[in-house]
Amino acid sequence: MGALSPLLTVMTEVAARAGRSLNRDFRDVEHLQVSRKGPADFVSIADKKAEDIIYDRLTQARPGYGFLMEERGVVEGTDRSHRWIVDPLDGTLNFLHGMPHFAVSIALEREGELVAGVIYNPATDEMFHAEKGRGAWLSDRRLRVASRKHFDEAVIATGMPFMGKTGHARFLKELHQIMPHTAGVRRMGSAALDLAWVAAGRYDGFWERNLKPWDIAAGIVLVKEAGGFVSEADGGEDILRTGNIAAGNEDMLAELTARLKKASA
Repeated sequence: MGALSPLLTVMTEVAARAGRSLNRDFRDVEHLQVSRKGPADFVSIADKKAEDIIYDRLTQARPGYGFLMEERGVVEGTDRSHRWIVDPLDGTLNFLHGMPHFAVSIALEREGELVAGVIYNPATDEMFHAEKGRGAWLSDRRLRVASRKHFDEAVIATGMPFMGKTGHARFLKELHQIMPHTAGVRRMGSAALDLAWVAAGRYDGFWERNLKPWDIAAGIVLVKEAGGFVSEADGGEDILRTGNIAAGNEDMLAELTARLKKASA
């Protein structure tokens, strides 16, 4: 790949800067001051510091762009056609338990369309990035979704409802429809990285419900630019609004959504 576009240069530099801050706190995670925002929904000083870094740097780089952020929520910009969608720390629970599987996720929405995404795991120094029409990349390596066509050869990722979340019974029905028919199901605790790994061909597919836009926006761009397909878990297209998502190559997505529909029957 040639030089990054100016947009992706900004996004990757900001993600790396926030990641360095997270890594410093990750090395000393047992001493973090942590507050409980809700059941199993932790907010740490590390999370807030990373969001501040992202907000400040992106505001400097692109004055007037709006934001949708996990902590700040909606920040209206003077430029109504552009909006950053940001999760400064996806995989907070992993982070707080010393597990090196978490990510910074930054996406750009232009005129309501997702056009660029960056997902960065500071613990492994893996920078996934994609821009509409320019492909998906892990650093300088071009990414393609896995080409497997048979569900019984597939490794499928998911996220399961945890304490305080709804949908446990539905998830178990869906798992029953999927797990016995695959090579394996994984639940790693970061939807952003799950989607990045689908783009990289590490997973053959992914589904989860009740996610937030900042969990999945960047990953949607990555999967599509890696030649994959993304829909609502039930087959619709309004993914950011519903927070229900399924992803994979064309064959895997068709099989996955068909089995999810069967679980709901």
